[in-house]
Amino acid sequence: MSTAFPKAAKVALGMPQLRSNLAHATGTIRGKRAKVVGELDDWERLRDTAAAIKADVQHRMPELAVAFERNATAAGATVHWARDGAEANRIAARITRDAGAEEVVKVKSMATQEIELNEHFAAEGLSAWETDLAELIVQLADDRPSHILVPAIHYNRTEIRDIFRGRMADAPKGLTDDPAALAEAARLHLRRRFLSAKVAVSGANFAVAETGSLVVVESEGNGRMCLTMPETLISIVGVEKLLPRYEDLEVFMQLLPRSSTGERMNPYTSVWTGATEGDGPKDVHIILLDNGRTEVLADEVGRQALSCIRCSACLNVCPVYERTGGHAYGHVYPGPIGAILAPQLEPGRHDDLPYASSLCGACYEVCPVKIDIPEVLVHLRQQGPHGAGEKAAMGAAEAVMARPALWRAALAAARFLSRPWRGRGFVRRLPWPASKWTVSRDMPVPPKESFRDWWKERER
Repeated sequence: MSTAFPKAAKVALGMPQLRSNLAHATGTIRGKRAKVVGELDDWERLRDTAAAIKADVQHRMPELAVAFERNATAAGATVHWARDGAEANRIAARITRDAGAEEVVKVKSMATQEIELNEHFAAEGLSAWETDLAELIVQLADDRPSHILVPAIHYNRTEIRDIFRGRMADAPKGLTDDPAALAEAARLHLRRRFLSAKVAVSGANFAVAETGSLVVVESEGNGRMCLTMPETLISIVGVEKLLPRYEDLEVFMQLLPRSSTGERMNPYTSVWTGATEGDGPKDVHIILLDNGRTEVLADEVGRQALSCIRCSACLNVCPVYERTGGHAYGHVYPGPIGAILAPQLEPGRHDDLPYASSLCGACYEVCPVKIDIPEVLVHLRQQGPHGAGEKAAMGAAEAVMARPALWRAALAAARFLSRPWRGRGFVRRLPWPASKWTVSRDMPVPPKESFRDWWKERER
């Protein structure tokens, strides 16, 4: 099994500033979400409806994808199919060159991060410029996003000011860490790119099969600049983003803003269908991306991950994510959803991520489309590689727990042997083979008295 996450998590736990930044940001978002969700009497019915729509998509994905292509093409778009990220990148680079451009402006997109489009463009002598404020911060810092919704969540405003001063050539002299000043510096920096860009690249939050429409939601308006000003628009869209009907948006446009940013309504929602003369880009290309999604669809339990609408609510309530941040996951999709999506999109590379969870269930409680993340985590753990030592340990535990007398004796022995560490509350290191547990976890010291003994004393 890979040990990448335990090692990276251990490093992150030794970074107090990171933990402080994460705790502040996720705590703020949690509070806002809880407030606006509590305003809706039909919140649970909305979740049920969204889950049913997504389940329908998974059962009819080939049919809906073909319908989307037909309707988008009829509206003037050109639809391409990409089996993997490499093919999608080649198509996007070819379209960019055919448009006579050497650079593109980008709308925030998880799909393009997943396929490493920016890196591919750089290798091809092309440039891709992020226009979302948080994505811009990460790009200027030569860093990677650490959160689905707030890619720069691991930075505070003073650190952002230092990045702008050091990496943004046109940053104002004497730039402060005032949020308004930082936003204004970014706006001025991006203006030239918006006005000169011939090509833009976007993802999509939803793709409507019935009409061939794409939908992008954002909070800044920079995405709308990308979607309307360039002559050529390339949208790279995972096939799981399909919705059957236009009216389905009514459900998701209530769920998504409340679950992601804690807002009742999304500030900027852009919907476009093909190309329209005199309105927006003249040349519209849509790349439908598989990149492992078909294989995920074949798993009746794991396919739930494809219902994700990228709201990041699960990250904001996860005790593991809050303490380690997104980089520790080693994948573009971090947190609970990443722990079930990454191992399925890239089998064999992230088989440690299903263990990056306490199985507390908070992620399922806040998921707007009711993905049972704990169920999928356990499912993937069962599928993962299990060595002879682990199997032997689990077999021994089963034998002990199945015999009450033996179980009580084992607990008594554990309490006796752990007496030297009782004052500490936990043990950081145990000898092999138990060291495989404590390499990434602390072992709680058994209490002086068991609950059973405590109960017996009070029954007398």
